[in-house]
Amino acid sequence: MMKTLGVIGLGSMGYGAAVSALKRGVPTWGLDLNPAACERFAADGGRIAATPAELARNCDVLLLLVVNAAQTEELLFGSGALAATLKPGSVVIASATVDPALPPQWEAKLAERGLWLIDGPVSGGAKKAAEGAMTVMASGKPEAFAAAGEVLDAFAGKVYRLGDRAGIGSTVKMVNQHLAGVHIATACEAMALGMRAGADPAQLYEVICNSAGMSWMFQNRVPHILDGDYRPLSAVNIFVKDLGIVLDAARKLAFPLPLAAAAHQLYLATAAAGHGQEDDSAVIKFYAELAGLELPKAQA
Repeated sequence: MMKTLGVIGLGSMGYGAAVSALKRGVPTWGLDLNPAACERFAADGGRIAATPAELARNCDVLLLLVVNAAQTEELLFGSGALAATLKPGSVVIASATVDPALPPQWEAKLAERGLWLIDGPVSGGAKKAAEGAMTVMASGKPEAFAAAGEVLDAFAGKVYRLGDRAGIGSTVKMVNQHLAGVHIATACEAMALGMRAGADPAQLYEVICNSAGMSWMFQNRVPHILDGDYRPLSAVNIFVKDLGIVLDAARKLAFPLPLAAAAHQLYLATAAAGHGQEDDSAVIKFYAELAGLELPKAQA
């Protein structure tokens, strides 16, 4: 029997995942605090719940694509009441980037109610999500994956099963965010250096994209700078949070992360300058203000 999916958080990633599941024949419900996001999903054929409890009553698998651990916990065990409302045997896929120490705690509390948890952070951005091709870094008990059935594959391109306990998925996502955060900060720093030295930014971008110094983040984020478009696909404040998680975990392990710490300070400085809600490529504005650089302007 086909499982029913519920998605809480119809932002760029959640919306893409929900629509991808619909396209692949999975009955899908959605919920978001933004009415426009709900209306958009309903127009695509999705069902909209008025409350988390209503969503839980109608779904077998819940995908939580919210911002952070606090929102996840509030939905599961606070006023969202998901843990109290879900049918026994249901599966929660927790996909926010969180401290890896938290998912094992959630797993144990849900197990007391006969519920399963998949620690399943995601990567790939809005484009991959919309294509049903994002990556899920998943860990959890074999029974959790069995109970989820084919739902994971309905919204993801790659599902990595990384272990039989919650926490491993979040550990791998933490490493991914370490690299992503450092790469974006480095891309912004490198572009600012080249511009200060007199290089044409568009030519610089083209050359680096065809040279050994290229990274996926350089290739993906620098066009935002060239277009002068800092509408947030992923905001500066996201990496204030995520690199904070990385550094907190490393401190518990007594493990030094000087590059992550330096990048974190750049995101903090950019946020302090008033750019926290802008796209994370706005880190270049920190350098531009220091060096008096004129960045490309947005086209009308």
